[in-house]
Amino acid sequence: MWEVALPERPLQLPGVQLAGFRDRGVVPIDLRVIPQPAVSLALEFGSGMPFVEQDGGWQLRGSIVAGLGAGASGAVRVRGGSYEGVQVRLSPLVVRAALGVSPAELDGAVFGLEELWGREASRIREGLDNASTWEQRFALTDALLARRIAEGPAVDAEVGWAWRRIVASQGVVKVEGLATEVGWSRKRLWARFQAQIGLPPKRAANLVRFDHAVHRLTAGEPAALVAAESGYADQSHLHRDIVARTGATPGTVVGDPWLEVDDVAWSD
Repeated sequence: MWEVALPERPLQLPGVQLAGFRDRGVVPIDLRVIPQPAVSLALEFGSGMPFVEQDGGWQLRGSIVAGLGAGASGAVRVRGGSYEGVQVRLSPLVVRAALGVSPAELDGAVFGLEELWGREASRIREGLDNASTWEQRFALTDALLARRIAEGPAVDAEVGWAWRRIVASQGVVKVEGLATEVGWSRKRLWARFQAQIGLPPKRAANLVRFDHAVHRLTAGEPAALVAAESGYADQSHLHRDIVARTGATPGTVVGDPWLEVDDVAWSD
């Protein structure tokens, strides 16, 4: 379904991943947005313009930003055809600097990029459209994000450390102990973490846990083993979590193109 391009050179920006996507036109685009522990940008260009559709008929066209955990309950889909774009995955640690808003302000929703970047969104679209290769497009995107991140505010070191601990543990760290480990009160860490990451620590850990588990299922691992090793009480607990987050059963989700492409586009 897709032509997927990756940067030939490693990016210099921590917390940023880039991939290029071009729709091959085999079938019309109809993708369920699966929640993930990252903020995503879809920087579209070219003649096609797919749209994001949410329950209730709300639609959004053009370049978009999907907040941390966007797509809960299967409420968001990408539809249309002839899509070309550079997709960016941002760690919550760099979102505030890169986008000019905190992940908490995005609140897991989907926005038009122009709402956040104004005319700069139109300029990057024009630059991507005029570029002749994926490497040129990656360089343009990388340079833009590098400038914005360099000029923007950083998260507190303690918040960054707590987020990295959650990610490194694949979501099964004991979040109650994080405040002690960074030397803050629980109240202070929870408030700063939610303001700067976009979710309180426990919900952030649960999202990371879900993301890790659902990718293991997509890779063909047995559900009982995944549940046992991913911090779920049992296989039924894992099943309920997937249904709640995606609006679909595990058997449906594991064949979803949104997840299957990850091994190619976001393998690191």
